Amino acid sequence: MTNEIEFSFNSLTDEARRHVWVFQIQQFLDRFAMGLTVAVVALALTDRGMDLFEISLLFGVYSLTTMSMELPFGGLADNIGRKPVFLAAVIASLISLALFLSSNDFFVLALSFAFIGFGRALRSGTLDAWFVEKFKVAAPNVDIQPALAKAQWANAMGLAIGAVIGGLLPDIFGSVAERLGFSIYDVSYAASFCVMLGVFIYTLFAIVETSSPLNTNALKQGFLQVPSVIKDAGLLALRHRTLSILLAALALVLMTTNPVEVIWPTHAKPMLADGYANTVIGLLTASYFFSIAFGASLSPSLSRIFKRQQAATLAAIFACLTGVQIALALQGSIIGFAVIFILYSVILGASETPASSILHSCVQDRQRSTMLSLRSLIQQMGAALGLIFTGAVADIYSTPVAWIVAAAFLLIAMALSLVLGKRLAASAK
Repeated sequence: MTNEIEFSFNSLTDEARRHVWVFQIQQFLDRFAMGLTVAVVALALTDRGMDLFEISLLFGVYSLTTMSMELPFGGLADNIGRKPVFLAAVIASLISLALFLSSNDFFVLALSFAFIGFGRALRSGTLDAWFVEKFKVAAPNVDIQPALAKAQWANAMGLAIGAVIGGLLPDIFGSVAERLGFSIYDVSYAASFCVMLGVFIYTLFAIVETSSPLNTNALKQGFLQVPSVIKDAGLLALRHRTLSILLAALALVLMTTNPVEVIWPTHAKPMLADGYANTVIGLLTASYFFSIAFGASLSPSLSRIFKRQQAATLAAIFACLTGVQIALALQGSIIGFAVIFILYSVILGASETPASSILHSCVQDRQRSTMLSLRSLIQQMGAALGLIFTGAVADIYSTPVAWIVAAAFLLIAMALSLVLGKRLAASAK
């Protein structure tokens, strides 16, 4: 990392700049399509007659599908190419949206959520790996962390703007939808379907991947080689101490932060008057994504402050997150909660690219997609364990107490980051 040239967008070659722009637009469109449904999914399910238990089951179907398919499809992308696997993910998303729009039946909706998980598993580690590999060719020896930050900024902005528009569409066109016999929330899902079609077309023509032609034999060989690719990536993660420490730290971070991201609306809503509570929750949801994007844009500056020592940057970010999470738990008014929550989201957004930069420096191209999928799987497992732990503590005591207790996991992640920094410094000598 210390031998890399400092990133400067204007000094990049035309090919490298175009590559960054193409990927930013692609990431924005894909997340914008997803964001259109984020703000209304719970409301849409309630409107379809689902109770809270059924809604939990549906999200459980999504999680189980994603976790069971995460690694196999990461390995497939490493073998047959990232673009075809991503296009298959978009098709899965389109099927999911079509199923959701077509029925109010629980089992059809469960199938829809399974396809969401299927699409998530297919997406994981595909075009991200393509972006890194092609950027390294177009801009050799250039620090990739700011380029990753640009991509994450576009990612978060797509979710944020999608969430805002997805929340507005039912209010604007809901009456038209009802006259046609649909739910008012179907407007957001129909809009997401249209944008997702645009994502498919854009990816098909704008994303260029130089790989062997995809045919039946290549696909068959890709599936046959998946077990060995997964085995190699798993052994690499176990044997490569840097990767092991990094993945453990990221799992601990998700154990702490995911329960905050999931539970915060139930904690904040009692602070609000009934007349405008849902509107404020919706605005805070959008603010969360905007703040993540802003945090991502700050990460290169933070990296420079720490002399591009990514592990030290992570340790400082995790230390700040610990303090801010405790402060968030202690808020009793909506204004104080909103201010601290936005700050929390900014810091969380700044943590993504330093971790990605370390991971990409430790793996080869042939294992990059699989390792990204392994990272996603480990983080999801951490998130699930964190939800169980925090939910149990909150049930016995309260949500603020659960958040404060869970902050201990962030302190352990900070300590692991410091150990990681020492290992990276030693390996650089």
